Amino acid sequence: MFGIGELTILLLVIVAMLAVKRLPDLTRSAGKAARILKSEKRALKDEDGDGPRSSPHVIRGETTERDAS
Repeated sequence: MFGIGELTILLLVIVAMLAVKRLPDLTRSAGKAARILKSEKRALKDEDGDGPRSSPHVIRGETTERDAS
């Protein structure tokens, strides 16, 4: 019968074969997540206001309410 070493190698080969099919999707998802994190980091940095404030972006068709303060 099979020993622990052979079963471990067999399991690793099966996992590697299944992972190859999913690898492009995983890398694509990781890239999207990295871009989202980078843009959020940049937005937080801009919001903190270390540099000069830029004017608000006007998006046609949307309205916003101003605070009374």
